[in-house]
Order: sequence, then C-alpha cells, then structure tokens
Amino acid sequence: MEHALSPTSLAELRRPRPYPAVSVLTPTHRREPDNAQDPVRLRNVVAEAKKQLEADPSVTRERRSDVVDQLDRALAEVDLAHAEDGLVIFAAPGEHQVWSLARSVPERVVLSDTFLTRNLVSAHAAERPFWVLSVSADRITLWNGGVDRVTESRAGGFPLTRSQQNFDAERREQIGDMPSTFRDEDTKHFLRDADTAMAALLREDPRPLYVTGEQAALALWDELGNVARESTPVRHGGLAQAGPEAVWQAIRPHLDAESRRSTSSVTRELESARGHKAFAAGVDEVWQNAREGRVRLLAVEENYRTTVRDDGDHLVPAVSGDLDSRDDIVDEIVEQCLETGAEVRFVPDGTLGDENGIAGVLRY
Repeated sequence: MEHALSPTSLAELRRPRPYPAVSVLTPTHRREPDNAQDPVRLRNVVAEAKKQLEADPSVTRERRSDVVDQLDRALAEVDLAHAEDGLVIFAAPGEHQVWSLARSVPERVVLSDTFLTRNLVSAHAAERPFWVLSVSADRITLWNGGVDRVTESRAGGFPLTRSQQNFDAERREQIGDMPSTFRDEDTKHFLRDADTAMAALLREDPRPLYVTGEQAALALWDELGNVARESTPVRHGGLAQAGPEAVWQAIRPHLDAESRRSTSSVTRELESARGHKAFAAGVDEVWQNAREGRVRLLAVEENYRTTVRDDGDHLVPAVSGDLDSRDDIVDEIVEQCLETGAEVRFVPDGTLGDENGIAGVLRY
C-alpha cells in the first residue's frame, strides 16, 4: 500500500485515463472493535464498483474485465492489519494503486476519466510530511515522516553507504591517535554527495528537513552549508542504522514544538485578519472565497468534518446519503485552496473556537 504522496506522484495520478478510471474510497480503523467492520465494508464497496461497471453501457466487455481484474489485484494487496483512517483504491485499464491515508474518507465509488485525488491531497496536507536524514560516517539514511510515524525512504538514491575500509586507518596509525572520521576527506566527500542528493529531492518534493547525527557529523553537515540552511539539526547519533521507532522517538519532541509554534502563528494571523476585515469563517463563507481564489491561509481543525449540499447560492447542512449531499466538502476546500496557492494549516480541535472548524485569511 502507498503512503507518501509527492508532487510527482500526484501529477501522475491526475493525468487523464481511458474510461473507466475507478476510484473506491472507504473509511478504515486502526483499533478494535471498530476495525472488525473494515473487511466487510471493503468487500461491499468493491462489489459496488463492479456493479456500476456492469451497469455502464459505455464500458466494453473487454475493458470491464480488465478493470475488474485490477480491482481484484488491488483488493489482494490491502493489508487491513496495518490500516490507518482511510483507504483509496484506484483502478483503470492496465493499472491499479492502493493508498492508505491517516485521515478518514467518505465511502464512495466514482467512475470517470480521472482518479478522484482530493482526499489524498487533503490527507497529505493534514499529515504535515517531513524528511529526516540520519547521518553517520558509513551510512546516510532517509526517512519519510508523517503524523505519527516515520518509514525508511528510497527516494533520491538513499540510503547512501560506504565500506569501513575506505576510512583512513593508515593515517590514524601514523599519527598515533584516532581522529574523528568527520575530519577525513573521504567522509567529507560522502556527506557532500548526500547534500547534493538531498538538495535535488527537496526541489522535487519540498518538506521540512530534520538532520540527525552525533555532534561531529552535524558540524560537518553545517560546514557544507547547502541543505543545512534549510534543515533543523537533531543531536542524536546512531539513527542511520536504527529502526523507525527509534527515529520517531528522537524526532517527536521537535515536531511537537513546531506544531505548537505553527498553531500560535495561525491564531495570530487569523486575529489580525479579523481586524483588517480579511477574514472568512464557516464552511459556506470559506468555500465561496476559495472558489474565487481569495484565500491566502486556510486553517482547518484536524478532525473537522461536515456534510452539505449546494442550494444554488450557498452550502447548507445536509445528512450523509441525501440526494446531492457532499460528504467531503472540507477536502474539496483544501484541494481548491492548494491549487490557488494558499497555505493550508491543520490545527488541533478547538483551536478555532466559534469558527465552526474552518477559517481563512483572505488576500483581498
């Protein structure tokens, strides 16, 4: 199952497909007893997708058979033992993907000529993705970070490794001491290669970057100067060879501190915008401004969800399952704001007070 959404993978998902491109969404659960319902719900929603394919007269028998086979393959890849909060299956002629999301999604099936990506986009924004680079003299490991975990990443050619035999043991023997390997020219070249690879990756997929290592490693990394200017050092050695849980525990205090700073910053900006009459609050008002490209900063409480329908002039409350109801309007707003260049921040529940879970700072 896929977890990490990069700009490149999003662009690939959004390209037009031969009809039908099928998007299957279902909420999932991490813990008992709620997760007991997940296998049944998943089978039912996939069965509904097959039913819609069967009933669509524009889908040829050959193409229907192909897409049904892709759905079955996707279903076989789902690992509900490691489920998060939402699951998305994409299937089209000749291809399929399975995405696990740390954000709930509404249960739905969509047949179109593109995949439905708004829920992935919103989940990616809510997850506040980051990179961790763990530096040592013989291995440099890259970690992909999200809301509650890190996983090793192979992006950018990482991990980088070199053999212990490349260390300058002869020089250490000649001068009679054990100088830091981080003063060795080969080690400097090794870290410089990592700096170059990381700079390229940040251009492709920009995120906050944390760099872990012993003090000597961080000093050399800072001396190189390129990516170091955009990264946060974390003095903790031994993580290049460690498992993801050890890396997560080392990074978590820094993430918590950054989250508090970010929330305080958002609160100040919203208060200032209110005073300058550049403020919108509530799903209807924010949606109206988002469609016009007026939102500069969108703030959404982490677990805010609402169901609405469009009565022509405004969004009004609705019940899930009603005709024309929109269960994922919050994700629509997030995607729309990101597409018009807005900054999107997810904040802890209760942060926005009386603003009904969503608010924005307007450009004009």
